[in-house]
Amino acid sequence: MNHETIEAFQRLNDTLGIIRKECPWDRVQTMESLRYLTIEETYELSEAILGILSSKDNETPKANNEMKKELGDLFMHLLFYCTIAEEEGRFTADDVLNAINDKLVDRHPFIFRKDEYHGESWEEIKMHEGRKSVLEGVPSSLPPLVKAVRLQEKAAGIGYQLPEEELELTENMTEEQFGQLLFGLVHWAHNRGINADSALSKANHHFQEQVRSFEEKKK
Repeated sequence: MNHETIEAFQRLNDTLGIIRKECPWDRVQTMESLRYLTIEETYELSEAILGILSSKDNETPKANNEMKKELGDLFMHLLFYCTIAEEEGRFTADDVLNAINDKLVDRHPFIFRKDEYHGESWEEIKMHEGRKSVLEGVPSSLPPLVKAVRLQEKAAGIGYQLPEEELELTENMTEEQFGQLLFGLVHWAHNRGINADSALSKANHHFQEQVRSFEEKKK
């Protein structure tokens, strides 16, 4: 991190401190009131990433600026939580940054503690933190498709593999059978290095562009 980046981070911290004291809206915010806004900001960042991935050469500067803006919003939210936590005597931004640094070092023994590393997988390394199941790291509130992707990735990380079955869409499928079919499609994609959520997100984006083009032609 260069000097300019450190200065920019300090500037954001100072600005947030001022508006926290002087802005009526910011002054009354709590972790609870910010939570759903942070979820929205995270999805907006996801949209900006898709925008970069699908942008044409002449659209790249606009897509870059959009992602830069959304990253800034999320940075602000993260620092806002740290500000509130410090006010409440919970922890500080320093605590957060040191904790993630320690976590990264602990999870990369093959870099920082080579003499202690015996070929464990990424998921096996995380199990040393006291987790009882590899699936504990998957939030229950994740959207179903993202959750299916993450569950399968986690399971694969400890060597658990579902058998790949023949997938068939039939006319009289029940909801449960259709769900199993979708889960099977996620597994099929995983085995071929495809993230099903990313693939569907890109398909959604492409469909939106097609509809917008259709609307334009109808005007």
